[in-house]
Amino acid sequence: MSGLLERLKQSGSIKSTQLSKSAIFNKKDVIPTSVPMVNVALSGRMDGGLTSGLTVLAGPSKHFKTTFGLLMMKAYLDKYPEAVAMFYDSEFGTPQSFFDSMKIDTTRVLHIPIKNIEELKFDIIKQFDNLEKDDKVYVMIDSIGNLASKKEMEDAMDSKSVADMTRAKQLKSLFRMITPYLTLKDIPLVAVNHTYATQEMFSKQVVSGGTGIYYSSDNIWIIGRRQSKKGTEVEGYDFIINVEKSRFVKEKSKIPISVTWKGGIKKYSGLLDVALDGGFVTKPSMGWYSKVDMKTGEVEPKKVRQADTDTGSFWISIVSNEKFQDYLRDRYAIGSTPLMNEELDLEDTND
Repeated sequence: MSGLLERLKQSGSIKSTQLSKSAIFNKKDVIPTSVPMVNVALSGRMDGGLTSGLTVLAGPSKHFKTTFGLLMMKAYLDKYPEAVAMFYDSEFGTPQSFFDSMKIDTTRVLHIPIKNIEELKFDIIKQFDNLEKDDKVYVMIDSIGNLASKKEMEDAMDSKSVADMTRAKQLKSLFRMITPYLTLKDIPLVAVNHTYATQEMFSKQVVSGGTGIYYSSDNIWIIGRRQSKKGTEVEGYDFIINVEKSRFVKEKSKIPISVTWKGGIKKYSGLLDVALDGGFVTKPSMGWYSKVDMKTGEVEPKKVRQADTDTGSFWISIVSNEKFQDYLRDRYAIGSTPLMNEELDLEDTND
């Protein structure tokens, strides 16, 4: 068998590698963010995070899609001090002060204004083709939903008011062309996109841009929200990350994340919900929370208010516990259980 494998490798016109030694599958770069439940939404586990490939952050306006993308940019630049970020901008609504608030070094961010899909496609392919082996690049497009096609712009210049039937085709071409680069050169690309409501009795949010984005993506989030209030005052939003598609997370998983006006994304948000569901935290009385001792199963006597659960000191003993980590993987991650029962007896038992 090994002799045949070697002969096939030698005779092929494309460089090939034994699957067990392939860097494409066995050396996937993982970029953990500072928010555990964002890592879960990306990979199904707290110690996971962003990987190479296309991640789409979709939702209506003002759903902090850019904020989540910049959180991942910050994590990537922190992990690789020599890395740079390419920020393709079609909305022009993210000033430098926003990057500064996320503590992103803007001297390492290349701002690339784009007007249409074709302009984006030609530039990004050229940039990817010129990348060298060890170059580390994070790419963000803000946004796909706001990009016109070249034909749409030309029609407007000629005072033509006709539907553009080429946009979806151009988007499909864009993602079809860049997908191999993302995997082969280990590039994470995060694209912000819009959603629209379907016109049916039970309408739902659908990602705009046609099937090309859906087929090429590794992760698609559809982000929903509700106001977070302290008394009558709105202090931020509680978001639900709906995992529409993922190679790592069970589809239709719902990940809670909270954002406040003052503090941005709350680092430990979402953990309380899953810890309560899993029995790692209890609610002995209204508004009070207690941890459960992982060894004895007894409820700890100390009670804290919800505001006091958003601290590292509250969570360190839980998130570092193997049972809690296993619970999260079983709940969210694909591949946490075997796809086929190895003990299944398929022999014919008929006489």
